[in-house]
Amino acid sequence: MTSTTPTLLLNNGVEIPQEGFGVFRVDPHETARVVRDAIEVGYRHIDTASIYGNEQGVGQAIAEVITSGVAARDELFITTKLWNSDQADVEAAFAASLERLGLDYVDLYLIHWPAPALGNFEVAWKGLEAIAASGRARAIGVSNFLVPHLEALMGETSIVPAVNQIELHVDFQQAELRAFHARHGIATEAWGPLGQGAINASPELAAIARAHGATVPQAILKWHLQVGNIVIPKSNNRERMRENLDLGGFELGRSELETIAALDRAEAGRIGAHPHEVN
Repeated sequence: MTSTTPTLLLNNGVEIPQEGFGVFRVDPHETARVVRDAIEVGYRHIDTASIYGNEQGVGQAIAEVITSGVAARDELFITTKLWNSDQADVEAAFAASLERLGLDYVDLYLIHWPAPALGNFEVAWKGLEAIAASGRARAIGVSNFLVPHLEALMGETSIVPAVNQIELHVDFQQAELRAFHARHGIATEAWGPLGQGAINASPELAAIARAHGATVPQAILKWHLQVGNIVIPKSNNRERMRENLDLGGFELGRSELETIAALDRAEAGRIGAHPHEVN
């Protein structure tokens, strides 16, 4: 199946599918089947991480869809991430990820958390720069970085991160951080784009979805795409995967976008850990 997902241009000229498929907390024993299903229904962007323990399953699925002709390698966008304890030896960690994935390169490599107490993320970034220079990562970026972390990083390098992958959903919209990204050419990627299962149940959002003959998750994902976020929803169910990808039949109006913006609960809406506390 050919993907119709829109793409965004990263700050180094690499194209990224705006909607991807995440495998956080996908059972390693189920990962190959789940990722193969996702690619078969049309996803071309797969997001994993070394700490998830399922890079090998992602690699198995990639090999299977390439062999079967479902998708060529250059049609797929594969992201993985450097774990905190590996920040002092980026090259070894990256080589191990490539081996588990069975790939010669990834499309995006991210520092998973700033882990500020370790004090290594600026040094780790130099390692990512070397990997990008070698061609083994087409783009490099970060995840869960706040403005002070980004400012510290950018003060030490001429390469601005292509992406910052952050917790971002209707209840926690991160407007200030997104604005910083926009000023510096950093793409915003949302993990937990549907609230990690805690989907906003407001009557306003339900009414917006109903007006477009869509589900609430579809309306939320459409909001993300229209405000310029990259999203990586997750599901083990093939039909739900298809539903999350089926967003082309409607557009949200300006007043609807404003209504969703007003649902933001700021810091009170955070579900995941605070980046200052993860080390």
